Parts: sequence; C-alpha cells; structure tokens
Amino acid sequence: MKISNIHHIAIICSNYEKSKHFYVDILGFKIIHETYRKARNSYKLDLQVGNTQIELFSFPNPPQRVSNPEACGLRHLAFAVENIEESVKYLNSKNIEVENIRVDEITGKKFTFFQDPDHLPLEIYEI
Repeated sequence: MKISNIHHIAIICSNYEKSKHFYVDILGFKIIHETYRKARNSYKLDLQVGNTQIELFSFPNPPQRVSNPEACGLRHLAFAVENIEESVKYLNSKNIEVENIRVDEITGKKFTFFQDPDHLPLEIYEI
C-alpha cells in the first residue's frame, strides 16, 4: 500500500451555524458542497483548504472530547500562513484568542495556537 496524500479531515461540531461561520467566514475556507441528512438530523459541509478537504459534521448532542493539544489522540490541525503576525492580528480582530507566538526550536519557524468554537486546537505555522 502506498498512501499519496491526506484526502480529508473530519470535524464534528456542536453548533453547526457557529462552526460554519468560523471555518467559512473567518478562516476563509471555500464551500464545496453542503448536505442536510434528514434521517440523521445532521449537516455535512465539505470545505476546501489548499489541496485538502475538511468535512464539517453536525449531530444532535455529540459527546464531549478532550481537546488539549497534549491529550492522547489527534493533537491539533496546523494551517500554513505566510505572515504569522498578520494572521494573529486578523484572528484577534475577530475576537479569537490566540496564544503567544512561539518559535519551533527545530525549524526556527514561528507558530501559535487558537481554538475553533468547540475548543479544537488549531495551529497556524509560518512558512
């Protein structure tokens, strides 16, 4: 087996409209397709970010999950940005709390973390 790329990342949210606004209007991800699945009382929103797709799902009363970056399991999603300071300033202007900028001790690149509406840890990493 040879894996060539990441096809998609799936995220389950607790408030569909709030998360849709966050990922589309604030982070600027392009909507590919939006589906309401009546039998499951659930939305599925396909989003494009670079060459990767994010599937945003809503379900009634999803269980909570530990989301700290150091928790066992998926650590975080990281998005590449060209200018970390401008990105932080933009997120702050949208009332999104962002951690202090750090420097990767291995690459020397700047990065920081913030959270989506369900406290999923997200990272921006300067390329």
